[in-house]
Amino acid sequence: MKYNLLNLLYMKFGLHIMASEHGFLTHVLGNLRRGVELGGFPEDFYKVISRPKRVLQVSIPVKMDNGQIEVFEGYRVQHCDALGPFKGGIRFHPEVTLADDIALAMLMTLKNSLAGLPYGGAKGAVRVDPKKLSARELEELSRGYARAIAPLIGDVVDIPAPDVGTNAQIMAWMTDEYSKIKGHNTPGVFTSKPPELWGNPVREYATGLGVAVTTREMAKRLWGGIEGKTVAVQGMGNVGRWTAYWIGKLGGRVVAVSDINGVAYKKDGLDTSLIAENRSLSGPSLVEMFVSKNGAEHIKNPDAIFSIDVDVLIPAAIENVIRGDNVGLVKARLVVEGANGPTTPEAERELYKRGVVVVPDILANAGGVVMSYLEWVENLQWYFWDEEETRKRLEAIMVNNVAKVYNRWQKEKEWTMRDAAIVTALERIYKAMKTRGWI
Repeated sequence: MKYNLLNLLYMKFGLHIMASEHGFLTHVLGNLRRGVELGGFPEDFYKVISRPKRVLQVSIPVKMDNGQIEVFEGYRVQHCDALGPFKGGIRFHPEVTLADDIALAMLMTLKNSLAGLPYGGAKGAVRVDPKKLSARELEELSRGYARAIAPLIGDVVDIPAPDVGTNAQIMAWMTDEYSKIKGHNTPGVFTSKPPELWGNPVREYATGLGVAVTTREMAKRLWGGIEGKTVAVQGMGNVGRWTAYWIGKLGGRVVAVSDINGVAYKKDGLDTSLIAENRSLSGPSLVEMFVSKNGAEHIKNPDAIFSIDVDVLIPAAIENVIRGDNVGLVKARLVVEGANGPTTPEAERELYKRGVVVVPDILANAGGVVMSYLEWVENLQWYFWDEEETRKRLEAIMVNNVAKVYNRWQKEKEWTMRDAAIVTALERIYKAMKTRGWI
């Protein structure tokens, strides 16, 4: 095993780590190592930043509808708080591992630093398929997880939010459970709550809006604008669907989208305004909707999305979908990472050899955590902005972030955009640690 952290995880937590041993966590650690070397940081900095500060593993018993007790395994990883309270989402997914959770927490540290937010990085997860639970079972699991991690969170300690498999309703249950424990309302502990419970309506589409704004800003720099440029979006979860919607609003031409049901393709562009009319994530497939209502061609193989000839490809589902074995299919000239870690290092190297620009996840999909920050500020003050004002604030931060990373990348011709983003993020973290006297 290459990294000491992987050895430690295997010894402590066993075979659940093995599936990711040579995957996502290894990639993130490799990117961290490269960032430390490119930035000229001392080895002591890497020793600190390459390990989580704290890992909590919990067991959550839930009485199922059939009367049986099921015990679900969960985690909360707190990676680094040099810049402020820990911040990161909670994932409900049947294939999560502690190694993946640590990798995601590390990415959150970098993402929050790059965005200039007063946060460190964290991530949480429960190994479960939420689609197989009834509403009552899901609520009991959500409340149980909130109780289990309650000693380690708080509005100035660690502020969770949704991730894959969780949503505003789950955050509402967790907020209510934590408030019961504390004996008073605690709106600032969880973000991305429903508007009725101190949330902000922008949060539903914040990550997708951020990806779309990033795409527009990069298109301006590469081609003079996004108007008329063709775009394919892989994944029609919350991030992908709202990315496609806002790309259309900003002037791009979305010609293909994909979900588990395949690809919807229309050469002259899909009517992405239909997405706003089909908001429910539990509703019919958006691919099927575009086929039936928009006259799109239905390609049965979801992976066909990667080979469509477009200007921009946006992977917006899960990690490691653009790999060495399929990168040759990619025809896009710009890849914007809507998901966390969708491009493997091997694939990214190949893309750059071909002149394809990859905009990294810690820059492109930061709209969600930026919105979480804005909601957190509202909650701490008990003062709320309207939707338009909130959207303007989010967009301004994203535009500034793109300019910052792009300009740094242009100065360092041998770097990728990911290199520029990681080194920029690490500089802020290093200065904070150095000032605190940690290193």
